[in-house]
Formats: sequence, C-alpha cells, structure tokens
Amino acid sequence: MSQSFTFRALLGSLSFGLCYAVLTAFSGVFAPIIGWLLPLRLRQPLLNIHNKVLLFLFRLLCGVRVDIQGKEHIPVGRPVVLAANHQSEWETYLLQVLITPISTVLKKELLSIPFFGWGLRMVQPIAIDRSKRAGALKQILKQGKERLHDQRSVLIFPEGTRTAPGEEKAFNKGAAMLACSAGVPILPLVHNAGHVWPGRTWKRYPGTITVVIGPLIETQDRGVAEVHEDMENWMKATMAAHP
Repeated sequence: MSQSFTFRALLGSLSFGLCYAVLTAFSGVFAPIIGWLLPLRLRQPLLNIHNKVLLFLFRLLCGVRVDIQGKEHIPVGRPVVLAANHQSEWETYLLQVLITPISTVLKKELLSIPFFGWGLRMVQPIAIDRSKRAGALKQILKQGKERLHDQRSVLIFPEGTRTAPGEEKAFNKGAAMLACSAGVPILPLVHNAGHVWPGRTWKRYPGTITVVIGPLIETQDRGVAEVHEDMENWMKATMAAHP
C-alpha cells in the first residue's frame, strides 16, 4: 500500500509529533514518582490515561480510523500470552490499553530512553539483552511465568523486531514455550498499523488500521511445536488477508 505525503499528512504529523513529545515528557517526569508512591496494580491504569490520550490525538490529528475485530476473544479474568506482529510504536500503546494488566517483552535499551523508558519501567516489562539469546529465553520463561502467575498477561512479538508491512521474518517459539510452560493460552493478534505510523520516521498518514484478534490457542496437553504452528499459521494467514 503506497502512501502519498499530502499537506494534510504534513500538518497531522507535525501537530501529533509536538503532542507526542509533550505528553511523553510529562508522563516520563512523573513516572518515577508514581512508581514509588503507588502499588503495581494501580500503576498501569494511571499510565493508560497517557496511552488513551495519545491514541485519541493520533486518530484526531492524523485522520486515522481504527477497526478492531474479534474483541469477544479476549478472556475476562484470565491471563494470556498475547502474540502480536510488530510494525510501529502504535501497537505498543494500544495493546497496553486493550489487555490490562500486561507486561511486555522488550529490548533492555528502551528503558534507558529519557521519559519514554521511565514510563515503561512502571509496569514491570521483561527487558532482555537480545545479544544473549539463551539467557534472554531463560529470562522470558522465568519472569514471564512469574507475571502470569500474578495474573498479568505477557506481550511477546514473535518476529522479535519491528517489521515493515509486507515483509516477513521468522517467528521465534518464545510465546509458545512460555504459554505451554505456564499452562496459559496464547491470544494471537495482527494489525497493519505500519502503513499509517511507520517506523523510523516522523511521518504519519491518514487511513484505517485494522486489528484482528484471533481465537484463544489453548496449550493444555499440547506440545510447543504444535502450539507454535497454530499461532504462526493463523497470524501469517491473517496478515496476508489484511495487508
């Protein structure tokens, strides 16, 4: 899907970029204070105010519509391993709001970003060193099970890194391994936000983001390879249907 950078897109990108910077700085300054004063169960609802405002301003200023399909598949009162494709920063904000509370598996360098990283620290992310693959997997399994047993869902991007729309990367088995080890289901989700909020650029485009939430993939009495195959097949087929 090609995008033309119109005058409307320019105005939206500049105005949203300004709002994004101000909101992130404001939230980042107060994040350490909030993290120190409030128990964990209250931090994410408070941080989600920031996320909701940011998502609203993005839709309003950049002319974006969001179509979410399959909300009925989100379980109530049951933690899951949320497996999603990763195309932009947008889904990292939406998924915090969509399923709460949730801990995200991310690269540890993100926690060092001023303001943005300070906010992330509030909600117990699983920050891994991607250069140490074996150690990172052990950390995901150990800390992921702790989060799930505490009734916090865990967000994993099986592709491991941000991928542009239309590109394919191999899916790692971390989500299936954690889900099977903890005895919880995988909730697969795909979207095409990379068209309107692409990575590594300040440009934003008007358009429609389609989010599709799939049926739960149960793990009881099933092997990692089988669960991973079900997850990967559904996600890749759904991404192909919503390019």
